[in-house]
Amino acid sequence: MTDKLIDRNPDILGGTPVLSGTRIPVRILMEHLEAGDRLEEFLDESAN
Repeated sequence: MTDKLIDRNPDILGGTPVLSGTRIPVRILMEHLEAGDRLEEFLDESAN
């Protein structure tokens, strides 16, 4: 297990920063939070 929350790997989405262990871009998370979505809602939707 890693302590990193954000990963950047050229082999994953061309090096776009993503949440570690996923292919979810950090930018998408930030857009949802800025729109007023709750973190729990985002995580639930992302898990499906």
